[in-house]
Amino acid sequence: MTTVRANGVALGVESFGDDDAPLVLLAGGPTMLSWPDALCERLAAGGRRVVRYDLRDSGESTTTDPQAPAYTLRDLAADAAALAETLAGTLGGTPVHLAGIGVGGMVAQVAALDRPGAFCALTLVGTRPVAPGPPDDDLPDHDRATMSRLFARPMPDWTDRGAVAEFAAAGAQILGDDPAAAHAVAARIWDRTPGTAPPVQMANQLGLVFSKLDCAPRWREHLPGIEVPTLVVHGRRNRFFPVGNGEAIARAIPGARLLVLDDAATTIPGAAIGEVADAMLTLDQRTAGAARVRPPGRPAPSSRRPG
Repeated sequence: MTTVRANGVALGVESFGDDDAPLVLLAGGPTMLSWPDALCERLAAGGRRVVRYDLRDSGESTTTDPQAPAYTLRDLAADAAALAETLAGTLGGTPVHLAGIGVGGMVAQVAALDRPGAFCALTLVGTRPVAPGPPDDDLPDHDRATMSRLFARPMPDWTDRGAVAEFAAAGAQILGDDPAAAHAVAARIWDRTPGTAPPVQMANQLGLVFSKLDCAPRWREHLPGIEVPTLVVHGRRNRFFPVGNGEAIARAIPGARLLVLDDAATTIPGAAIGEVADAMLTLDQRTAGAARVRPPGRPAPSSRRPG
């Protein structure tokens, strides 16, 4: 793991695969460990250079004050575009396949709209087309009973690695995810967190910093303007962002493929790694095919900014 300067901040990154291979950039949700090691390795084995990264205020990336972030969702989208362009510079400026999970999926949607020329494909996992807070009337909200159980628990002692890992495992049980996997990932996140101050640990473990961000203007109405091949992956048992959110994204983006994982909740389970990796690699093949058949003289999509 290392850090890369992009858009004026340091972003923690980890790479898999051949440096000269087509690039897949994975935006964390919020840390890079939201993307399973096995998925990164499977994509790399499929001939891709895979780079996963931490969003601001998580992991190895710039950490300032998660309780009062001095940036917006659009700044995080600009981070993704700047990082993609920096990394793609070693490949002659080739556009990048951008993927986001959870809150990282919101970042990826905005990045694809704000800087379309930077990306050749888009994968959105377990996310929704509106900002944190109350959803639109036609979108399913968090499952109330699940949220009540999840947030009724007392916070752990953030200075205690074991307590934090147990807290994560219990939360995964409530959400329908694998408790053992959540325990292991939380311990790794704790090890990578810069200090044990509760706000910083919470930003890494829970991503609560995103509830404090300015996410205006809305971007949902602009999703039909996304012109790159898009894959939407969603767990059918996701109680945090119910599957109707993924379905809405797939309907809005022209030609998007919806992959519903019947036995998944908020994370990508080990049993689904192969299916998700194959779908992402197939998306890249669609991208290559689109590039071959583009009529001569047709320009690449122009940059647009929602709002």
